[in-house]
Amino acid sequence: MLTNDATILKIKHEVLYQVAKLAYAGEFDEKKDELAYKLIPGPKPQFRCCVYKEREIVRQRVRLAEGLCPTESDHSGSKNVIQVIESACADCPLSHYIVTDNCRKCMAKACQQSCKFGAISMGRDRAYIDPDKCKECGMCAKNCPYNAIADLIRPCKKVCPVNAITMDENGICVIDEEKCIRCGQCIHRCPFGAIGSKTDIVAIIKDMLAGKKVVAMFAPAIEGQFGREITMSSIRTACKKIGFADMVEVGLGGDMTAAAEAAEWLEAHEQGKKMTTSCCPAFVNMIRKHYPELADNISTTVSPMCAVSRMLKAKDPGTVTVFVGPCIAKKSEVKDNDIEGNADYVLTIGEFRAMMRAKDVQFEPEENDSQQASVYGKRFGNGGGVTAAVLKSMEETGTDTSGLTVEKCAGAAEVKKALTLMKVGRLQADFVEGMMCEGGCVGGPSQHRSEMQFKKDRDTLIAEADDRGVHENLESVDMEAFAMHR
Repeated sequence: MLTNDATILKIKHEVLYQVAKLAYAGEFDEKKDELAYKLIPGPKPQFRCCVYKEREIVRQRVRLAEGLCPTESDHSGSKNVIQVIESACADCPLSHYIVTDNCRKCMAKACQQSCKFGAISMGRDRAYIDPDKCKECGMCAKNCPYNAIADLIRPCKKVCPVNAITMDENGICVIDEEKCIRCGQCIHRCPFGAIGSKTDIVAIIKDMLAGKKVVAMFAPAIEGQFGREITMSSIRTACKKIGFADMVEVGLGGDMTAAAEAAEWLEAHEQGKKMTTSCCPAFVNMIRKHYPELADNISTTVSPMCAVSRMLKAKDPGTVTVFVGPCIAKKSEVKDNDIEGNADYVLTIGEFRAMMRAKDVQFEPEENDSQQASVYGKRFGNGGGVTAAVLKSMEETGTDTSGLTVEKCAGAAEVKKALTLMKVGRLQADFVEGMMCEGGCVGGPSQHRSEMQFKKDRDTLIAEADDRGVHENLESVDMEAFAMHR
């Protein structure tokens, strides 16, 4: 988690736990309205100004937990996966530029002289910026000799890579659905816990209770997240204890995607066409919404999540597939109507753990003796992992890859640079691997531990895997039973 506020995490996960507990008991619809009073009994507030506000925040979080917009009103952006919990978004300052105690109220009045909008006046102790007149040009901050004017950008707005966040007249954050790429970075950067994502917990548990075959698909980025002793076998056992019929490594889908994308890249290279990867939904959303002229350059190969889902549904059409990982954008990918056979639901790691807690299940150490993916598929979640897997697939089919170049991008800054160069025809590389999170999927916003914290455990677990190749690993998969392209 990117935020260190234990109070925010406690409230968020307590709501998810209570929702999952009621859902497993088959009592969610009947008792959901009681949760706000159960969690906030009063009479004294725990973390806000009053118990009434705290209860409203909990009530809106419960609505998010059942996959709904936090408020009942139908407003612009209500269909977005990422939502603002309006009752929690009220304590950030409205002004963009503010004058700090460093102000000496100097005779030169450089700040006032540089302002073309008459927004700055001199108070008794310092200069004052009128937020109604300020146009946020920044000239006052630039010209102040004492660096006394701070550029106070809200954390959510600052971290948004596509400027999708603004404020309404009441100071409440507004997320522009047309700009938002669903990367989820804003969620864990808000110090008030005022931004969240819709969850599928209730729907998944209802499917389990209805007797449907619900299969979990765990992202490659999860291996090592819970320590050296918690293997994929450990995770599979936990999945079955909480109601899943089985668990499949999405690293297997990484092998599938690598093989299909390798063929697509080679065809494009022969035609002199540059391509981008398609496995990161936030990256794909970035291109479609902010670089639409490059939409035809996106690989048509489906993501590893979709590949595994199609494989499972080809074997048993009644299977309900659930992806689990550190990614928020995957939630928007399942809503993409252009991707037939994709996962039915997506859970973050925290949401999955809430289900475990509701069933009183813990991860238990098990031998690392189950391997469904090649090492290349397992590394798909690392920055550069897609490129390594695709090039390995090419080499296995006898293709000379020495003349191919790939621009590997992880993080908003690198992605924007590569796409801008591609847009103006100045990108030297043949292909672009795009990941919106720094470090790749392992740096996803809903990670259990930071990449630096679990890197050693991850490397140790993956090093124990055998050296099977991409195509060798796919020999047991009927690749003709489903399509690997949109």
